[in-house]
Parts: sequence; structure tokens; C-alpha cells
Amino acid sequence: MSHAISIESVSKRFGSLQALDDISFTVAHGEFFALLGPNGAGKTTLISAMGGLSRPDSGRIRIMGHDAVADSRAARMKLGVVPQELVFDPFFTVRETLTFQSGYFGIRNNDAWIDELLFKLGLTDKAATNMRALSGGMKRRVMVAQALVHRPPVIVLDEPTAGVDVELRQSLWAFVQELNDAGHTIVLTTHYLEEAETLCSRIAMMKKGKLIALEAKDKLLARSASREIALKLSAPLPATLAASFQAREADGRHILTLPDIGKLEQVLRELRLAGVEVRELSVHETDLEQVFVELMSGAKN
Repeated sequence: MSHAISIESVSKRFGSLQALDDISFTVAHGEFFALLGPNGAGKTTLISAMGGLSRPDSGRIRIMGHDAVADSRAARMKLGVVPQELVFDPFFTVRETLTFQSGYFGIRNNDAWIDELLFKLGLTDKAATNMRALSGGMKRRVMVAQALVHRPPVIVLDEPTAGVDVELRQSLWAFVQELNDAGHTIVLTTHYLEEAETLCSRIAMMKKGKLIALEAKDKLLARSASREIALKLSAPLPATLAASFQAREADGRHILTLPDIGKLEQVLRELRLAGVEVRELSVHETDLEQVFVELMSGAKN
């Protein structure tokens, strides 16, 4: 059992739509892994196949060494999925929901762990509240607890902070980070790219069912050669520089986009020749959003 998740040449078609097109990658034990892509990229379809909710047309998925199709029961025991959609039973309280979820996995006397989940997710005072009475953010907390109630070693979070407040987002990530530090494997899909950049060590990107990037975060960020520099000058920016480097102004500074950092010397040389003094200079580091946009726009449709 060399990987927590192994996905080998997985394809899935719905009619004329090729939802997954020969997807292959692995996720190591204890890794915090991001699976990113625009709407319609195939992320949720892949997660559904991992959880046994749909079968790939071809290929193989293994969770902790268990085949998601041939050994689906064992695979599901090792996996906890927080789906993107809010799904709940309107007739149960929060505690009843988690107790029944424990029963689905054959787990009895799970009260101590349920109490810990309620505490960690800020749900203790809502334990006796009917699910219908909860806000959207509280319902999402319960869904996270449901995914964790059987203590799975692999946790998949599909847009877990969509539409929730900042406080929940921060408390949720603190708890998930604890789980990762304790050895749980985490797979995250999110449209909040700063979350993936902060939390994840390796990132995969999908577009229209295809895997278009899969690298360690630092290597992925280094893919973008372009850099932005911010200049505070003693005089207006020469027109030649403004035209050559997509200049704009912000907070009294001139922001220039350089195709590569080697162009900085050219900028400084032209400023010296124009008699313009540089009073402040800073280089803006590439972020994941910039790389994401570049990769998505450059990938073939």
C-alpha cells in the first residue's frame, strides 16, 4: 500500500460529454493535496468515482489500497467526503444525524468522538437542534462532521467553504490542519485559490476532464516567468516603458508587468536615461491565481 489514493487511467463519459479523460495521479499518505479547475472540469465527477457513487468507464481507483469498485465497502470505510451540495435529513437533530451516520459504518458507542467533532466544529450548542433550523454555514459544519464520524484516514473536501463566513472558514481550516498534522490525507477542491496556496503542498489542475498540471506548489508557482514590479518615482513614468510593460497606477506607484525578471535591468536603464529617480521598488511574487489563469487560458480546449 504505497499511496493513500491511486488513480490510474480513469475515464468517464456521460453521453457526448467526456467528463474524465484518462486521469492518472497518486496522493501520498499524510499529504495535503489540491485538485483545482473551473466549473465543468470534472473534479466532482472524479470525487464521486472515488466515493463509489459512480463507476468509471475505464481505469482504476484505489483508496488505501482498496479498489473503489471491486472492494467498495473497504474503500468507503477509509474515505470521508464532504460534498459541495448541502444534503441533510430534515427530521433529525445534529446529534442524531451524526449517530445515524456512525451506524451506517457499523460503529456503535461513538459518543466521545461525536462530542469532540461537535466541539471542534463549533456545534456543541446546536447538538439538539433540528437540521432544518440551522443556517447554511452550520449545515456545512455538520456535513464536515458526518464525513469524519468514522475517523477515515483519507478526507476529501469538495468546496467546503463555499458561501460560508470568515469565522467558519478559519475555524474549519484550523481543525483540518490538525487532522493533517495527525497524519490524515486531505484532498481539497476550492475556488478560493489562496486557500490551496496556503494549505496544500502539491497541486493538480484539471480542465474539461483532462489533467493539465500536477506539481509541487513551489514548482507550479515558478512556472510563471512574468513578474510585477511597483515603482515610486520622482517624475512621471516614461511613455516608452508604459507602453512596453502594461503599466498601471495604484496607490501612487507605477505597476509594470515584466515578461521575465531579466527585464528589470532594462526598466532601470531607461529610467536613468530619462533622469527619473527610483524612490521605491518592490517585486510582487507570483501567486497561484496568476498561474491558474495562465494555465487555463493556455490549455487547449
